[in-house]
Amino acid sequence: MRRREFLTASAAIGAGALAGRADVLAAQTGPQRAPAVSTRRPIRIFMGGYSPADTGFSLSLKRIGDRIVKAMGRDVEVKYVYNILDLGYRAEDILWLVESGVLTVGYQSSSYMTDRVPDVGVADLPFIFQDTTGARGAMDGRFGQLLTERIEAGMDYRILGYFENGFRHISNRVRAIHTPADLKGISIRVLPSKILARTFELLGANPKIMDLTEALVGVKAGTLDAQENPFFNTVTYGIHNFHKFHSATNHVYLSRPIFFHRPSFDAWPRELQTEMRAAVADAVAFQRELHIKEEVDAEAAIKKVGGEVVELTPAQHKEFVSAVTPIYGEARKMYSREVLGLLNLT
Repeated sequence: MRRREFLTASAAIGAGALAGRADVLAAQTGPQRAPAVSTRRPIRIFMGGYSPADTGFSLSLKRIGDRIVKAMGRDVEVKYVYNILDLGYRAEDILWLVESGVLTVGYQSSSYMTDRVPDVGVADLPFIFQDTTGARGAMDGRFGQLLTERIEAGMDYRILGYFENGFRHISNRVRAIHTPADLKGISIRVLPSKILARTFELLGANPKIMDLTEALVGVKAGTLDAQENPFFNTVTYGIHNFHKFHSATNHVYLSRPIFFHRPSFDAWPRELQTEMRAAVADAVAFQRELHIKEEVDAEAAIKKVGGEVVELTPAQHKEFVSAVTPIYGEARKMYSREVLGLLNLT
C-alpha cells in the first residue's frame, strides 16, 4: 500500500504560550491542591507541551482546556505553555515538570519513560503494528491499559489517554535509504530507548540516544547524519531543511501519554475528574484526525524544499523486518508473557 493510501485508510478509522525565562515558569506554577468546586477560588490547571502553538498537539491541549472551562466556569483557571523549548527546557524536562507539579498536565513520547518503567519499552519494538488501525486498537485496548498501569506504578502520574505520535521514518543528509545496507555507517539520533537503539544497530546504523534539543543541534551542525520521526515532527522542528533524503519505513508506531500530576488530579472534586477524562478522550480523537492531515501536509512540505521521499517496495520492507528479527527473541527475555502476548510475540 502506498503511503498516501495508507494514511487515507487510517483517516477513515477514527472518527497564549506563557512568555519569559525558564525560571519564571517554575516561580509562577506549582503543585495545586484543589479547593472544593463550591468555593469561588478557581482550581488552577497548567498545561504544557513541546510543540508550537499551531500544531495538533497544542491545539488538542487547548481543546481540553476550552471544554473544561465551558463545563466548570469560574471554578477553574487554565493556562498553557505550548512549547517548553521556547523557555530553554529540554524535551525530556516535561516529565519532571509534571511529576513535581510545576505543570499539571503534559505529554511525551513513551520512549522517554523507559528508564523508569522498563516494560514501556515493549511499545518501541519495531514492526509490531501493520497499520494505524491495529496500532490504535491496541492503544485503546488492553495493551494501552497495561502501559498505563505500568507507568502509574512507576511514576507519580495519572494517565488519561494517548496522543498519536504515529509511524516513524528515517531522514538523513547522506543518501537515499532503500534497504538496511544503505544505513551502514550512518549516525542516527534515536529516542532514549534501548529497544530503538538496538533496532538501529541491527539495521547497520550507528544509533545515538539524544534528547530532541541535542538532536536539533547536531542536525543543523551536520555532526549527526540522520534521525527518525514521523514526517510531521521532522517538518515541525525544521529538520527537512537540512535533510534531503526521507524514507517512509514505518519502522515503529509510538504514542504520547497524556499525564497529570497525580496529587493534584486525585485532589480534584469528582466532577472535575470526570469532566477531564471526557475532555481528554475527545481531544485524543481530535488529535488523531489532525495527525493524518499533518502527515500528508508534511510530506508535501518536504518535497517543496527539494527533499526526496522514498516509498519502500514490499521486498524492501521485508528486508527491514528480516534485519531486526533477532530483537524479538531478545524481547522474550526482557518482557513478561502477559505483555508480549498482547502483541502476539510469545
